[in-house]
Amino acid sequence: MAMKDPNRAYWNERHKRLRKALSEDGEGHALDIFLKHHAMVHSATMAQSKVCNFADEVWDDLNESDARIIPPGGEHSIAWIMWHIARIEDITMNILVAGQRQVMEQGGWLKEMSIDVGHSGNSMSNAQVTALSEGINMEGLRAYRVAVGRQTRKIASALGSDDFNKKIEPSRIQQIWDVEAVVPEAEEIVSYWSKRSIAGLLLMPATRHNLLHINEALRVKKKVC
Repeated sequence: MAMKDPNRAYWNERHKRLRKALSEDGEGHALDIFLKHHAMVHSATMAQSKVCNFADEVWDDLNESDARIIPPGGEHSIAWIMWHIARIEDITMNILVAGQRQVMEQGGWLKEMSIDVGHSGNSMSNAQVTALSEGINMEGLRAYRVAVGRQTRKIASALGSDDFNKKIEPSRIQQIWDVEAVVPEAEEIVSYWSKRSIAGLLLMPATRHNLLHINEALRVKKKVC
């Protein structure tokens, strides 16, 4: 079942509601809005729902070879895009919000995905994007993104309303460098995260960054299918 434009209009309207709820949260609605909002940028499998979400729209009727193609004049394949948004969510939610190890470090996911790239994917060369696109195990990739999404929901559910406006602890920023989750050439993204509150990270990247890249994946899909 493909998602239509009205669903995106609905998502954008909910994003405004989420932003307001995270800043106010006088009645404790922020978590409920976040969980529903977050589910929409993942698959029905992740959300354990019968309703198809935006990620399902990407994968629906997409064969594996097409998912690996970088279209002429393009920068990314669908495989790379879905891997990248999973990595960004894993890094920010686990290291920065929860102060814990990434999902990737706990489940042998590099082996499951048949890759050796442990960073976020920012500042990769065209050759590196191509190599990852061609070599990644698609089943492992999809399972990894499900695991990341479910862990995010556990982390968010453990937050109290007093946590949303907290700034990111400097020690957690340092942890990103310690585990090489981001390459030095992409230091600007870490600088951006360091200025965000927990609420800011729930808004971007945990929700909006996902949708932006899913929309990119859908544009790629039109070119390769």
